[in-house]
Amino acid sequence: MKIEQIYTGCLAQGAYYIESNGEVAIIDPLREVQQYIDKAAEDNANIKYIFETHFHADFVSGHVTLAEKTSAKIIYGPTAKTTFDAVIAEDNQVFQLGDITITALHTPGHTMESTCYLLKDKEGKDHAIFSGDTLFLGDVGRPDLAQKGNVTEADLAGYLYESLRTKVMTLPDDVIVYPAHGAGSACGKNLSKETVGTIGNQKKTNYALREDMTKAEFIKEVTDGLLPPPAYFPLNVKLNKEGYKDITDVLETATKPLSVKEFEFMANETDAVILDVRHQTEFIKGYIPQSIFIGIDGGFAPWVGALIKDIKQPILLVSSEGREEEVITRLSRVGFDNVLGYLEGSFDAWQKAGKEMDTLVSISAETLVDKISNNEPVFDVRKPGEYANEHIKIAESTPLDFLNKHIAEFPKQGKFYIHCAGGYRSVIAASILKARGFHNVIDVAGGYGSIKKTEIERTATVCPSTLK
Repeated sequence: MKIEQIYTGCLAQGAYYIESNGEVAIIDPLREVQQYIDKAAEDNANIKYIFETHFHADFVSGHVTLAEKTSAKIIYGPTAKTTFDAVIAEDNQVFQLGDITITALHTPGHTMESTCYLLKDKEGKDHAIFSGDTLFLGDVGRPDLAQKGNVTEADLAGYLYESLRTKVMTLPDDVIVYPAHGAGSACGKNLSKETVGTIGNQKKTNYALREDMTKAEFIKEVTDGLLPPPAYFPLNVKLNKEGYKDITDVLETATKPLSVKEFEFMANETDAVILDVRHQTEFIKGYIPQSIFIGIDGGFAPWVGALIKDIKQPILLVSSEGREEEVITRLSRVGFDNVLGYLEGSFDAWQKAGKEMDTLVSISAETLVDKISNNEPVFDVRKPGEYANEHIKIAESTPLDFLNKHIAEFPKQGKFYIHCAGGYRSVIAASILKARGFHNVIDVAGGYGSIKKTEIERTATVCPSTLK
């Protein structure tokens, strides 16, 4: 028996490859599926099952394409409804895989169809549970994504409480927990950086699995402090329910080099967003006017989904040379397939052609000390929890996730300063603000990490209302 976790840091997502006696199961695959096919070929094995723990909201799964390429059966839990062929498992239905078995445990709460998969070894011993978004390490799945009709987030949280206590916590302490996500995912609040644990350890350390916790306490704790989900979540759910284009087709049409003349024409004649994915230090020095920066080397795909919102939005790319296909692949993971092409020769070609360019002003944290003494406004674009933990005393909280809601708070006249934790998110925010006409915005290089090394007065504001 072989179990391999295939973890994708940008999405904080874990897919799983399980092989036993020549048969393979894939759990929650990414959209680019050739990697799983290649692994099975290396093991001289056939992919038999594709298990989906639920309809994912934060990424487009590879189940449809993988089934088409391998004839493997797609398995969902009870109540799931799809427009493609799938086996809708019954609660406790057992699937044979080589010498082992995988049992579907219906665990509604994160979503109504959410299902964990319990792997038993060839001796029939409980070995591991693939817990999807039902149980994370340090947290549980958010219960607000599948509200429908009269079903509220409190109802879903109640279902989750029962699922955890009747299906998961009853398992032996040595059962390995393989979750669908780790720290950085928007599918929970307090996810651990670890990506593999045990039932016993989670009973000791996970706030949501406290033995003496009542259902009412559970509902209050798991629903308290939930930020609104990113706008692209329901769009990804729709794709996962109804199907999508093969990623190879997306790459074929989107990986299209455009000359400066072609790029400029398409920028002027279409409603495409110019997305610059180079490093923030390069972007600050010069970029095409009206471009939005979201760097490929940060939390790229989730930020694209949170800030661009419409997955059908046409996109023109400015990328470092040689990374275009990587960028398009990572965009497609969250459903953004409408890339019109990329600037051939990157920004250097634009400069050499003598085209108009823009820059961002960026100052050091030490320089900010003088600006604050003159009472010039500062805005903190970190998440509310980061701000609440500690922040510049005079800074206003304007989280990047919800920048549009705070647009009216930024001054039209006079300079103002924005920072994040390390300099990535603040450049995203500055690019958006400049595109909206705020040419008086100034970035603070190094973010709060650099600010803490200065004498700038800081404070904490732990207030429940700021966390929601």
